[in-house]
Amino acid sequence: MNQLWSDINTYGMGFLEASWTVLLITICTIVLSWVFGFMAVSAKTSSVKLFRGIGRFYIWFIRGTPALIQVFVVYFGFPQIGIHLSPFVAGVLALAMNSGAYVAEIIRSGLKAIPRSQMESASALGMSKGEIMRRIVLPQVFRIVLPPLTNEAISTLKNTSLLSTITVVDITLYAQTIISATFRPFQFYIAAALIYLLLTTLLTELSDWLERRQARFS
Repeated sequence: MNQLWSDINTYGMGFLEASWTVLLITICTIVLSWVFGFMAVSAKTSSVKLFRGIGRFYIWFIRGTPALIQVFVVYFGFPQIGIHLSPFVAGVLALAMNSGAYVAEIIRSGLKAIPRSQMESASALGMSKGEIMRRIVLPQVFRIVLPPLTNEAISTLKNTSLLSTITVVDITLYAQTIISATFRPFQFYIAAALIYLLLTTLLTELSDWLERRQARFS
């Protein structure tokens, strides 16, 4: 017990700072992945053949290659074409590009679940396309896509551990640093796992609250 309190006093603040880094990366990645996702699904469903090809290629390539390789391409590969990014920015960009492909498919599935007759009826009543999307389509799509988007957000949070390979001081890299000094891998990997578990649980609870709130006002 004394050793536990000693570890908390010694390493607790470092784990807290690393956790904040993980949360910041996760938030930035989620927001940017939604941008990529909306762009990709818009391109894939576009009437322009070139845009459809770009959207399909992006989703196919990203979903078919490992996230770690994508991180390496952005961080180590981009400098060869003149694009130099900090580890934080490169990590966020790589994870957002990875998550964006899955977000695009989630959104596309949500849109396909809305009966076309609803949009045709709304159009017959004189509603504009913007009103149809805002008042008819998006509220239903949001309810449909919220659970899978939450799962994707949780995956994104866990994928932040990959950024330890490009020197982002997240929970994983901080735990590895401590382990290299103390030679106690079991305790500190378990501590890192528990922190990730806490963060994913909080994210799940937030999603459940949003679902209950949406159901109350629908």
